[in-house]
This record gives sequence, C-alpha cells and structure tokens, in this order.
Amino acid sequence: MKQTGFTLIEVLVALAIVSIALIAGLQATQALTTNASRQTDVLLAHLCAENELIKMRLSPQMPSVGDSSQACEQAGHSYDVRLTVLPTPNPSFRRVDAQVFDGSAPILRLSTIVGRF
Repeated sequence: MKQTGFTLIEVLVALAIVSIALIAGLQATQALTTNASRQTDVLLAHLCAENELIKMRLSPQMPSVGDSSQACEQAGHSYDVRLTVLPTPNPSFRRVDAQVFDGSAPILRLSTIVGRF
C-alpha cells in the first residue's frame, strides 16, 4: 500500500524556504522605510539651509566673517543650521557654508558666494 503526502523533511525544507523569503522581504521593507525617512530629513534640511542662505543674500550688508548657529523648525522637526562665512581672494565676495544637523548628526551642507551689491 502506497502512502501519499509530504515527509517531515519536505515540510521543514518548505518552511525554511518560506522563512528566508519572509526575512528578505522584511529587510527590503525596512530599507525602504529608512530611505524614505532619510529623504524627508534631507528635504527639510535643504529648506532650512536655503532659507538661511537666502537671508544672507537679501541682507543689505556683507556678512561678517565667522561662525553662527540658528535653530530651524520644519514640519515639527527641529534642526540646527550652522553658518560659516569665509573670506575670498576678492574682498567683494564671501563664501558661505550652511551645514544642517539633526542633533549631532550632519544631514546636509550647502555653499554659496555672497557678493556686495
């Protein structure tokens, strides 16, 4: 008499294959979630940096050489924008670097040149 059905080994192999596939899917989902969160942080940090650089461009005075720090809140999240103003060989221009931090972790850095109008 011939019995039909799966052996215990076949069932365990099938379960192992399914579990590996589920773990891979979970890791892919986690990577996508992390990437989406990172993109959100970069977008909001970009807005903060651009706002500070535009303030400097619109200011009637040349920015003074040195470092400064401003808080920036975007979409309920608080960032720290650190501005560094450096001289250039041409005294009519200054280099301005804006670096955005989330706590102590750097997110984004933008640079521009500000000239005398």
